[in-house]
Amino acid sequence: MKKEVRQLREKAINALVLSIDHFNRPWDRGRAEAVLILLDHSFEMLLKSAIRQKGGQIRKAREKQTIGFDACVRRGLTDAGMKFLTDEQALTLQTINGQRDAAQHYLVDMSEHQLYFYAQAGVTLFRDIHDDIFEEKLLLELPERVLPISTTAPKDLAALFDKEIEEIKGLLAPGTRRRMDAVAKARSLAVLESAVNGDYEQPSDRELQKVCRRIADGEAWSTVFPGVASINITAEGDGPTLCLRLTKNEGTPVQLLKEGEGAGAVVAIRRVNELGYYSLGAKDLAEKVGLTPPKSRAVVDYLALREDPDCFKEFQISGVTHARYSPTAIKRIQETLAVESIDDIWAADRAKRRGAA
Repeated sequence: MKKEVRQLREKAINALVLSIDHFNRPWDRGRAEAVLILLDHSFEMLLKSAIRQKGGQIRKAREKQTIGFDACVRRGLTDAGMKFLTDEQALTLQTINGQRDAAQHYLVDMSEHQLYFYAQAGVTLFRDIHDDIFEEKLLLELPERVLPISTTAPKDLAALFDKEIEEIKGLLAPGTRRRMDAVAKARSLAVLESAVNGDYEQPSDRELQKVCRRIADGEAWSTVFPGVASINITAEGDGPTLCLRLTKNEGTPVQLLKEGEGAGAVVAIRRVNELGYYSLGAKDLAEKVGLTPPKSRAVVDYLALREDPDCFKEFQISGVTHARYSPTAIKRIQETLAVESIDDIWAADRAKRRGAA
């Protein structure tokens, strides 16, 4: 293990242990914020150590700063050369990051059951990623005196939300004058809904006011938060061995939301840097797959990659159109050339062009 990887991994585990420590403290002053901030930091360090362990880069050329949380998730989820995250794991990561953002930068009122859910799901996910990437048990890295988080787990997400919605209704009751408290409590629920729908911007106060009005009017939470209704909690084991994961409901697909599609009950990881994702020009693509530009173009046309938004996109920069390809295009071409002859594809392309002339 390289020194940089070892140091990043150590920082990740340190932050995780501190997050567990704050969760188990007997006083509440700043507790929820500390848990979420440290848990989020632990994941950013873990993702960076995983990327470096797999030979990837966490710093762009000539950039002083390393890549951020969203970019780490994107690389772990979509980079063909190092993919190590599932869609459901990415959803959990983005949800924790969104809750941390709300807690660190504004106001969020998170119940004990919600905090427990994110903390325990976070510990489970950290262990899953760590043990898979480093082929070592996280348990061996934790101090003997530190117990894993283990309290009474919510049975399912529906039961958790039922309780949260009832509390919000109580805060919105006539004469209570606690609408601001209701908005703060609704924010944590709205962050989860946004993560499911792929919108990682924090919900505005105006949007939360509308949510509160719908709740006060008696609308079912499953229609107020339809994305959340598409996921659930899966619990395995109990006590110190408890594992908690966000999972899809039976019959509800969990997939990447492609560009141009509307929001829905899917995991939709936003491409935070479009030019960074579509990083290859035609010449770059040809070099990556070991072909001449004409032969590379022939395979692109054969596979209709320019019609696939996961592989190709055009950008208008200063009035000039730039055709760009993503690393997914490399994977598609390599998979094709592993079973089909480039000579046959090239010959068919030349015949097609002669026929069109």
